[in-house]
Amino acid sequence: MNYIGSKYRLSKFIKTTIVSVVGQDLSDKIFCDIFAGTGIVGRNFKNLVKKVIANDFEYYSYVLNKNYIENHTPIPNKEEYIEQLNKTEPVEGFIYWNYCTGSGSKRQYFSDENGKKIDAVRQQIEKWKNNNEISNELYYFLLASLIESADKVANTASVYGAFLKHLKQSAKKEIVVEPAEFDVNDNEHLVFNEDSNKLIKHIEGDILYIDPPYNARQYGANYHLLNTIALYDSFKPIGKTGLRKYKKSQYCIKNSVKEVFEELIKNAKFKYIFLSYNNEGLMSVEDIKMIMSKYGKYDLETVEYQRFRADKEENRNHKANKTKEYLHILEKI
Repeated sequence: MNYIGSKYRLSKFIKTTIVSVVGQDLSDKIFCDIFAGTGIVGRNFKNLVKKVIANDFEYYSYVLNKNYIENHTPIPNKEEYIEQLNKTEPVEGFIYWNYCTGSGSKRQYFSDENGKKIDAVRQQIEKWKNNNEISNELYYFLLASLIESADKVANTASVYGAFLKHLKQSAKKEIVVEPAEFDVNDNEHLVFNEDSNKLIKHIEGDILYIDPPYNARQYGANYHLLNTIALYDSFKPIGKTGLRKYKKSQYCIKNSVKEVFEELIKNAKFKYIFLSYNNEGLMSVEDIKMIMSKYGKYDLETVEYQRFRADKEENRNHKANKTKEYLHILEKI
């Protein structure tokens, strides 16, 4: 998925740094990714540690992590269910009525046929669940598969803050539900859908990885349609872009970010804490160093990488198309 702040390209740097600080053998460690997003970092540690705890307040992220992190044993016949989903006949449902132009909604997040297909697939998954025909593990596997497959044919410039006026080439393609395969291992993992600052008071472990929003862009607004597909609830979409009501993160507000960040660090019952943040964030390097240093031994690693831009053409032409990513390190006392 094209995802704001995705750590896919930085995962090797993050993993190498954590191992250099904590040690090569992490097999007895509990690793927590408390702002998990699509779960890339947690996935990279799933086979290395005793347990991964993943959390994100956005429901679509919760679904992805329930599959990629919490699912850890083989699911019988899952490919057959994917095949059945791809054979479902399109129906007019909530996505078509509110996010496709053919319905009269004036919103063009998906082609009409893809919107109907998403509705059909989503309804079939829920029907299987309500009839107890599928396990929770299979339910989240199928739902994660739909979310990622729908994202591939979305008519947006990566995020869902707006749709494009005309269908782009990838949005014209017929949606195919592709399996969201996960790593199988012997360990059980935990996934939450909670406010990080509340959850931190109720969990503990060895390694805490923190990747909060850096700036004023609210994930609830930028990925609202993925939440809607995941929840598939009934509400009245708001405005031209069809937003749903969402809770704003205090990490996206300059006047509150330092306070909530320090509260998180203070309450963390983890020996090693790693914070990803970049040079364009609401908190400065000095702000973060000052806060983290209060609670133990502080260090910092830096890497330069290609900045995220929804518009790839804009990215090529942008004079400052590289940014610095900081990995702040705290060994808590």
